[in-house]
Amino acid sequence: MSAFYDSFTEDDCAARGRGQVFCTRSVPPRESLEFWHDAVFATLVGMDIRTEGGTYDATMRTDRLGDLRITTVDCDPGEVHRDARRVARGDGTEVFVAVQASGTAQVEQDGRYTELRAGDIAFFETVRPYRTRFPQRFQLKIFAVPRHLLGQPEAALGRITAQAVRPRGGLASLLSPFMSRLADTSESYSGPVADRIAESAVGLLAATAAEQLGEEPAELPGAERVLLLRVQRFVRWNLADPALTPAVIARAHGISVRYLHRLFEQEGTTVGRWIRGLRLQECRRELTDTAGLGGVARRWGFSGTAHFARAFRREYGTSPTDWLHAERDRRCLEAS
Repeated sequence: MSAFYDSFTEDDCAARGRGQVFCTRSVPPRESLEFWHDAVFATLVGMDIRTEGGTYDATMRTDRLGDLRITTVDCDPGEVHRDARRVARGDGTEVFVAVQASGTAQVEQDGRYTELRAGDIAFFETVRPYRTRFPQRFQLKIFAVPRHLLGQPEAALGRITAQAVRPRGGLASLLSPFMSRLADTSESYSGPVADRIAESAVGLLAATAAEQLGEEPAELPGAERVLLLRVQRFVRWNLADPALTPAVIARAHGISVRYLHRLFEQEGTTVGRWIRGLRLQECRRELTDTAGLGGVARRWGFSGTAHFARAFRREYGTSPTDWLHAERDRRCLEAS
């Protein structure tokens, strides 16, 4: 592995924050395929890689977030094969969940065959052989998950390998964009936030595995938390829309209004109260001596000044005008 380890000093494959980037362009072209074999073995698991030519253009970005190892590969066309000889070496301690970001993949494992297209997800069991062909250049985002965190025995996991999970609805429609974005932004999270996001991601992966096996995913930890975060983000994006109602939010996420209310009940609030609180925070931030109450109120989804004033008094125990006068006096005192 000398070429691989020598590449750590190259600019093209330098450390980037918590993760690493490896690319075949850091070595002479004649060494690129050997380098890539070594990089894949060190980062993922051992497998044989075949290409039409003697050189290979590929880049790998790796990071760790909580219990997740996250790897994104951008590669030339080729074929990878993890055979029984490789499996016997004992490096397959995790399950791989892959999101096909671009290109296609033809996957074989456990006697099944499927083709992955952009946005599709697939589970790979690393303790059994598999083969994947990539007919054109592709990008794949791979999440290595400790097997026990998925909450399924090995025999059960063997029933969902080599099956394309299409992001058309249900948990898969949450999983694909969430995991893809997580792979792109993982290094921006650290500390407790990183651990919490990783926990939610693992929960969503476990819930998706359960759903594929015909089990009830809603009972698994993490899945509802991820859905709630997505709903809250949607609300923030549409906060100024006066037509933002629980029915609109539920329909946008393919869930019932009753289930939406249940998500917020677990947070000790209601959908309406949470939206109203955000709107009032934005209105209070914009209130000045020159700002018209009606304009501020309508800009953040209230029907008018009276509606805004009633909500403001219920939340803060005073009228918007009295709060503004008190805030102005406080600032004058601080400035003197």
